[in-house]
Amino acid sequence: MKARELREMGVVELDQRIQAMTQELTDLRIRHKSGAGVEKPIRIRTLRREIARIKTVKAQQEAK
Repeated sequence: MKARELREMGVVELDQRIQAMTQELTDLRIRHKSGAGVEKPIRIRTLRREIARIKTVKAQQEAK
C-alpha cells in the first residue's frame, strides 16, 4: 500500500491495520522458526516494511 493511500486513512484505521499486520508477521515468524516452512518468505520483509510505513504516516498525522 502506498503512503499516499495511507495518508487518506484515519488514525484508528491505521492502528487496526498495524495490529493485523503485526499479528500476521508474528505468525509467519513462528512458522519460519519452527521449521514448518513459509510459502512466501519474502512476505516477512514486506510486512515489516509496510508496518514501518504505516507507523511513519501515523506519526506524521499525530504531529499535525
